[in-house]
Amino acid sequence: MIHAADFRDPTVARQLVQRIRDRVANAPRPLTLMEVCGTHTMAIHQHGIRSLLPENVRLVSGPGCPVCVTPIGYVDHAVALSRQTGTIIATFGDMMRVPGSSSSLLEEKARGGGDIRIVYSPLDAVALAQNNPQRQIVFLGVGFETTTPTVAGAILHASKQSLDNFSVLSAHKTMPAPMEALTADPELQVDGYICPAHVSAIIGADAYLPLAEKYQVACVVTGFEPLDILQGVEMLVRQVTAGEARVENQYRRFVTADGNRKARQIIDEVFEPCDAIWRGIGVIPGSGLRIRDTFAFFDAARRFDVAVEDAREPVGCRCGDILKGKLAPRDCPLFGTTCTPESPVGACMVSSEGTCAAEHKYGT
Repeated sequence: MIHAADFRDPTVARQLVQRIRDRVANAPRPLTLMEVCGTHTMAIHQHGIRSLLPENVRLVSGPGCPVCVTPIGYVDHAVALSRQTGTIIATFGDMMRVPGSSSSLLEEKARGGGDIRIVYSPLDAVALAQNNPQRQIVFLGVGFETTTPTVAGAILHASKQSLDNFSVLSAHKTMPAPMEALTADPELQVDGYICPAHVSAIIGADAYLPLAEKYQVACVVTGFEPLDILQGVEMLVRQVTAGEARVENQYRRFVTADGNRKARQIIDEVFEPCDAIWRGIGVIPGSGLRIRDTFAFFDAARRFDVAVEDAREPVGCRCGDILKGKLAPRDCPLFGTTCTPESPVGACMVSSEGTCAAEHKYGT
């Protein structure tokens, strides 16, 4: 494993790159490895990891950005809620500029038609409810297992405080269900996954065992430093070229086999599995989390009956295929022209963890 003293040693990087090259020198076909974490995506672009790898090792980005995989219909629902009199929408900043079918939260705020506020934690939204008892506070719950425990904790706190003006519009999703959906896609032929480290800290490295066993696909939980990623790639390449399919944990300094049981207990107390729509992939059974009936009062989708427009995908945007790893950002005809970070058409260009945003900022 990589140690702290190695992170600034270029010799270690050269050794890892050479080992990767040696292992694939006689590979009968190119290998495709996918990362499914937005932080990995940004790190790979920022540090030019792809440029260090041989031509027959292909890194592709999957659906690892929670904002990016959130369907347009959810944005439309949030916009509709923001138009209700007496409502404050509380959200993390990335959701502000995500385009809906005809508007975004930022546009609604600019028009003066909605009170939309950026918060830095779900408990900030609870505080808004406590400080604004005459207003309804709706928090936009978007994220994977990493952020879901904090939202569950906020609901539990609001329940104990008997707050009647706090609710959550949930679009929480879980791994590794989308990884299984992509592995089953014959067009992709993913040989191995750089598994998401933040998510894995909650669900544990062993959560990927069924995926590796069922589909014979290599999995390595990997950290975020450049050397972490290079070592993760080397471990994956070693497995694939040896005809193996196991789960390995490169990030043992933070991730354990069984993860954070307390965090999962909090999630299970408040949420239950449900089918969920993933942008670009469609409905994945059991991959979402909805608020349990016990806490239905805090479910904005059930509590407020608002008219939501029919979802419409932006014309020409290839965000869906990019999220599935079938296209690179520059394959989209809108990339860098109609669609830029200043004027995004698709969610992949909005989020700081989006593949298109990473490509636009750092290049390949």
